[in-house]
Amino acid sequence: MKVTTISGILAIILLLHSVSVRASQPTGTQDTPNFVIIIADDLGYSDIGCYGSEIHTPVLDNLASNGLRFTQFYNCGRCWPTRSSLLTGYYPQQVNNDGARAEFPLWGYLLPHHLKQAGYRCYHSGKWHVPNVTTQLEEGGFDRSYHTGGYNSHFAANNHFLDDKKLPPAGQESNYYSTNIITDHAVQFLQEHQQKHAQTPFFLYTAFITPHFPLQASQEDIDRYRDRYLDGWEKLKRERYKRQQEHGFRLGENSAFEYHVTAPWSCSEEWLKDTIPGEIRLARPWDQLNNEEKYLQATKMAIHAAMVDRIDREIGRIMDQLKAMGELENTLVLFLSDNGASAEQIVRGNGHDRNVPLGAGDSYLCLGPGFSTASNTPFRRHKYWTHEGGIATPLIAHWPKGIKTKGEFRHAMGHVVDFLPTFLELAEVDELKERNGHQAPELPGRSLIPVFKNDQPVHQELYFEHSGNRALRQGKWKAVISSAIDGRWQLYDMEKDRTEITNLADEFFNMKNSPVDKMNRQRLGKMIKRWEELDSLYLKQGKAGLTKTN
Repeated sequence: MKVTTISGILAIILLLHSVSVRASQPTGTQDTPNFVIIIADDLGYSDIGCYGSEIHTPVLDNLASNGLRFTQFYNCGRCWPTRSSLLTGYYPQQVNNDGARAEFPLWGYLLPHHLKQAGYRCYHSGKWHVPNVTTQLEEGGFDRSYHTGGYNSHFAANNHFLDDKKLPPAGQESNYYSTNIITDHAVQFLQEHQQKHAQTPFFLYTAFITPHFPLQASQEDIDRYRDRYLDGWEKLKRERYKRQQEHGFRLGENSAFEYHVTAPWSCSEEWLKDTIPGEIRLARPWDQLNNEEKYLQATKMAIHAAMVDRIDREIGRIMDQLKAMGELENTLVLFLSDNGASAEQIVRGNGHDRNVPLGAGDSYLCLGPGFSTASNTPFRRHKYWTHEGGIATPLIAHWPKGIKTKGEFRHAMGHVVDFLPTFLELAEVDELKERNGHQAPELPGRSLIPVFKNDQPVHQELYFEHSGNRALRQGKWKAVISSAIDGRWQLYDMEKDRTEITNLADEFFNMKNSPVDKMNRQRLGKMIKRWEELDSLYLKQGKAGLTKTN
């Protein structure tokens, strides 16, 4: 067919130009939301104001009051399993990172790889700790990355990288502080994105190292909380629980202190006291501590609070940048912790200098089991365990354009494996299912978009395992075991007993003959069998597609 009119020729030219422009643009559109994940390290469930804390966290509290707070969201109970799970969309066992830290499966992708199908630019700033993925750009798929791998001081960095290239060491004289520097790079990446890629959606993964030990903060920040915790950990736990009740949390009874529980690898009492005068390995009732011990423990909690306070301030800088870019309304911001607060009592790196102020760059302190218990209010146990104190995280979801309800709770179970399916649905792309000739397993996560709209279940079951600590959630039921302490499986009704106080497995092992006892006995047996099936499957998937046997 011949075109014989000027208008027809112009129409064809315009059509061809339109096709050319569309072909040169990324798949993502201006309506596609941006994604920001902000993760804290060793932050307890009750460590931010909107989850019951006395710590000043107005930025996070504002995000919660204009977004959602999740009450039953879960991580993997430890730093590297959670980060592996979050960035891959799989349980850590499925990506061969269950503690052996073996080779990454050949079928594996990370979150940025999936999002690039929709034209996303992807940025990382902060901690990495995915042991079997060693480079953030080449292997991780990020476009820009600041990676700090120095975990023995927050005031210096001897092992940090920009775009996978090692940077010169940064000493204390450089005014380096990990939380601030991580934010600096996150903000710089956003500014660069606005200048060069404004029409492209972005994913920003900001991974703070704080408030992970060593407990270090500026003396100015510490002074804000200097005398706040002198009344002890039991009182703080009661205060936080009361505040949670006032906020509208309904999590069951406030669990009791387990004074005998600390991290199995914590240093001996004698060594700790020789290194840090007044230090103790196990918590005791506060009124049994002498004045030196009370002062040290209260100061450690003050430093922990200062670190959380600083996280909030730095998040404020990221929010200000999003607002300056005009992107705050259409950015899904998710804030969480990689595990519960830590009971660990260790000293590493350059050790602890008792001649410097507590919290300074040459000091080395850990929060320890006393105030860790208070930080995890109202739950039991700590980081490393699969009881709720180890795996339950605060999760704030803020997205003004997409989440219309404000200040509501969401009680549906969720897990960090859910982030990838959520992002994929919002980006309108499918997951990458094959790599290097190997097929990826089905994703275990579920999109959280239905939960953003209203409180509805998306999971029937969730699986947990770390270093012999195991758990399975099936609806309201939870089976859990800590082999190092308890030695046998426990059963809890999480609707009535979220804080794991009444172990229904006691009846199971007493072998009573009531109908309730028989049902619990049968239920626990089936849940143990199901956990074993999932564990075997996930470990098998993690070993599949390796270039060598590990």
